[in-house]
Amino acid sequence: MTTVTEERAAAGVEVRDVHKWYGTHHVLDGVSLTVRPGEVTAVIGPSGSGKSTLLRVINHLERPESGHVSVGGELVGVRRHGDRLKELGERALLTQRGRIGFVFQNFNLFPHLTVLDNVAAAPVATGRLRKPAARELARTLLGQVGLADKSTAYPRQLSGGQQQRVAIARALALRPGVILFDEPTSALDPELVGEVLDVVKDLAGSGTTLVIVTHEIGFAREVADRVVFLDRGRVVEQGTPAQVLDDPREGRTREFLSRVL
Repeated sequence: MTTVTEERAAAGVEVRDVHKWYGTHHVLDGVSLTVRPGEVTAVIGPSGSGKSTLLRVINHLERPESGHVSVGGELVGVRRHGDRLKELGERALLTQRGRIGFVFQNFNLFPHLTVLDNVAAAPVATGRLRKPAARELARTLLGQVGLADKSTAYPRQLSGGQQQRVAIARALALRPGVILFDEPTSALDPELVGEVLDVVKDLAGSGTTLVIVTHEIGFAREVADRVVFLDRGRVVEQGTPAQVLDDPREGRTREFLSRVL
């Protein structure tokens, strides 16, 4: 899957001392994380540990109470105004989000659009491509995720695995510098998981920067350059898959892995 992703250079991600609250619940408690350009980072941890919130903070779908995120060296969602950070306007924020692909748990496809038009929609809406060029790009991307024959179908006519592959193609359509995956297989029947993971593996091998929240530990071991274990809103441990998954230093990591492996 290199022909499309090469058109935008992979971007690094920096998360610095991010705090996020939901009411009295401290969802992210001083999270710091570095993802180098072209690196695949898998984020694991128990339910409620803040994994999905972390992804939503990275592309500013959620605003942190303190700390900041940068992608490709550019602050996300804010700009510096003297010694303060000022929130970006909606148009600037949408432009910025176009550089950060996001694949959701539940696909989030437009039900009234065909598969082809779902993939082509964002490049047209952002003014990057005219409709004919966007549709041609969409055909190429659908071919890359194995769905060239489904371009005229509607989401309801596809299996969950096929819908998620469309969602991946849609994320690629804006040629993002980084792609965030929020449990991309959690909504799928077990027999459909493999087809989605195969597409993500191909993407991981293309040099695209990926941050993947996943409960598939074997998959994380296979594709990730770095594994981050998050618990109660804190980074407990991080390192290579061999370090974190096979020889964890922290007792909490060992306890979690003993329950899921």
